[in-house]
Amino acid sequence: LFTNSNTSHIRTVALIIILVGYIILSVDFHSQITLKLDLRNNNLQMLPRAAFVHTPYLTHLNLQRCSINKVKEGAFRSLGRLVSLNLAYNNIHILYQESFDGLSSLKELSLEHNRIEEVQPGAFMQLSFVNMLTLSYNQLVYIPNMAFQGLQNIKWLRLSHNSLNNLAPEAFTGLFTLRRLSLDHNELQFFPTQSMARIREVTRLDMSHNPMIYLGEESVSMAKLTHLYLDHMSLQDLSELALSGSPLLTHLDLSHNQLRYLEPLFGPKELSSLNLTGNPLYCNCYLRALREWAGAGGLKLQGACAGPAHLTDELLQKVSSVRLRCRSRTEALKEELMSTQSPPPSTTDKPKQEVKCPIHCESQHATCEGQGLTKVPRGFPLKTQLLDLRSNNFIYLPASSFPGSAHVVSLHLELCKIRKIKDGAFQGMKELLYLYLSDNLLTSLGRRAFAGLPKLTYLHLEDNRLTVFPGPALSLLPHLFVLHLERNTISKVEPANMLSAVNPELRELYLNQNNISSVAKGAFTSAFLGTLHLDSNQLTTVPTSALIHTPNLEELSLSKNAIGWVGPKAFQPISQSLKRLYLDEMGMEKMSRDAVLGLDSALQTLTMRGNQLKEVPDLSSLSSLEALDLQDNPLHCDCLLLPLRGSVTATCAHPPELRGKKVKDIKNFKSCPENVSHPNKKLVKSGPQSKASALRFPKGKVKAVNVGRETGKSLDEYIQ
Repeated sequence: LFTNSNTSHIRTVALIIILVGYIILSVDFHSQITLKLDLRNNNLQMLPRAAFVHTPYLTHLNLQRCSINKVKEGAFRSLGRLVSLNLAYNNIHILYQESFDGLSSLKELSLEHNRIEEVQPGAFMQLSFVNMLTLSYNQLVYIPNMAFQGLQNIKWLRLSHNSLNNLAPEAFTGLFTLRRLSLDHNELQFFPTQSMARIREVTRLDMSHNPMIYLGEESVSMAKLTHLYLDHMSLQDLSELALSGSPLLTHLDLSHNQLRYLEPLFGPKELSSLNLTGNPLYCNCYLRALREWAGAGGLKLQGACAGPAHLTDELLQKVSSVRLRCRSRTEALKEELMSTQSPPPSTTDKPKQEVKCPIHCESQHATCEGQGLTKVPRGFPLKTQLLDLRSNNFIYLPASSFPGSAHVVSLHLELCKIRKIKDGAFQGMKELLYLYLSDNLLTSLGRRAFAGLPKLTYLHLEDNRLTVFPGPALSLLPHLFVLHLERNTISKVEPANMLSAVNPELRELYLNQNNISSVAKGAFTSAFLGTLHLDSNQLTTVPTSALIHTPNLEELSLSKNAIGWVGPKAFQPISQSLKRLYLDEMGMEKMSRDAVLGLDSALQTLTMRGNQLKEVPDLSSLSSLEALDLQDNPLHCDCLLLPLRGSVTATCAHPPELRGKKVKDIKNFKSCPENVSHPNKKLVKSGPQSKASALRFPKGKVKAVNVGRETGKSLDEYIQ
């Protein structure tokens, strides 16, 4: 028995829930004017379709701590008046495509403290009025492109306390109203510049408690940003131009990092507060410019000096720039002379700690970036977890190059001019998960180049000169999850050098921008491969036979290959798993009518922009399609285009008399059945199915269709 109280109605509502196993069989309410329903601390397990069909007037629904592990598609479809939904503290793992369909008035959605590790594209498509979405305390690792599509009024997005280590460039695209973004307490090692540049209205950004060590030039380019939180990270350096693209910044929190110095920051004109508390700041002449800059602009500096001894613990705001000085050469020589004249002590004194570490701080990051080193340095603390050696001149990595690095988790060797890696170079790095070898001069890899890396998960080999796929070298990496080989010179892919069963956990493989012209049958044999990028190569046909042993492939990109024709059943081997297919800018003129045969229930995203298509192929069988991109094609405005007409603002290329005209302005389409008088009416023709009727999309399924040269229209605007 539950009580529902509000200002307009005070009623006692009987809620009858019949549970068989974990399935709710029926929900019956004696009152259909219930506005607020609190079901906390029950054992619902699963929310079935139309679970609340008997309470259509609900405005607030609380389902906290109900042991919910799955929300079926359409579970809330009858709740068009609901404004607040709380699903916190449950066991939800996946947000499905239509989990929140029907919640057309929802303003606040709480999903914190679940086990969410995947957000399927289109999950939030129906939530156009949501202004706050909370996904904190979940298990998200990666945010894909367009993950939050549909949130047209979002103001605050909370992604704190996840395990995010990568954000796709278009992860936040479409969030035109977002003002506040919380990404604190994640695993981001680099500032996601591209992703952040897409959210132009954000004023507050919290990136604290992420393991970043450096912010380079123009890292933060957010025109309307006013508050930026970068505290409790591992920042050791910050470029003076890092914030040059954020002119309106007023509050910057850099507290509890590892900064010893900081230059005046170019870009922010309105900065009024800079928090440097908890940094090991060495107050000598190198800090003078910052102090004078702060004083001239009325900037409030928070923090204290950690050295030298005579300035220790003095507040930055109060220390005068005159006292920020470095020793002169005369003083240094005098000190050296005195040290040589004094008798040596009988025992070695404990070295004085010149710079105090912040309280409760233990650094586990080490860097020798850009030091011009020709050999890998040694002597790092045994507990070091992140080792940054990028931008040096190693050229050659001998065996056992990293002794005493058993606890290192992330190793950066980008831009080190490395030409050769000897067998066993990384021996002993048993905890290494991330290895960055990008932007080097590698042409080949020996079979035992990666020996001693049993846990390696992410391997970056992009921007090298590899001529063949380094399959033998990868055979010692059983837990490899993501492999980057972009922008090498690989010309062909053969099973002998490929993955076979040696990398059973590989999920993402990036081979774009190589010189691949042929792919052998079964080349990509991998039971768990989910993402394969082959764009910008020299392929002339879809490598259908190469995909016969990739039963779980979800994303395939073939864009910018010279594939002019896509034949029948081109994607048949992956028809049950493929969700995202990219066929952009290939010069494609035509597709077989059976090209997408078999992709009926899985395919969600299909892009074919920038081709030479005049006709749209038969897409009627794609029942799960939610994003279709046909931009920049010379579309023929006849009956084949009728199902896409709607309010489309694209222009026609053919026939000549319609060239340049807007599709939506055309009154009569040629080649249509005579009894079709209006595009809102069903296409009817006796006998065999006409081409036009075959093109009709499943009603309510396609969420976004881009046709011609304009994008961003919804299904209602495009498809009748």
